[in-house]
Amino acid sequence: MKLKPGARLFSESCDTEVVVVRAPDSDVEFSCCGTPMTESSRDAPIGQAPTQDGEPVLIGKRYVDETSGTELLCTKAGMGPLRCDGRTLEVKSSKPLPSSD
Repeated sequence: MKLKPGARLFSESCDTEVVVVRAPDSDVEFSCCGTPMTESSRDAPIGQAPTQDGEPVLIGKRYVDETSGTELLCTKAGMGPLRCDGRTLEVKSSKPLPSSD
């Protein structure tokens, strides 16, 4: 799917919701809990059995995929993991602040 910054993605099998911060240059497929993510919101997950084989997705954390250049911000936590074309997205580490010496 081709995305733009600000697009929202919703998991079909758990409560995870994310916002695209940095969009990939090409078409990619995002998934969470082993099922594809969609741009349409649902009041509740559609009932597919989630498969958690990694870390849960945490609210307020940014997730990145270096290969595609994607960055997602989690707005609603869920089981996870987040994936882009089968690659697990990693939590973006914060930059250290300069010392105040």
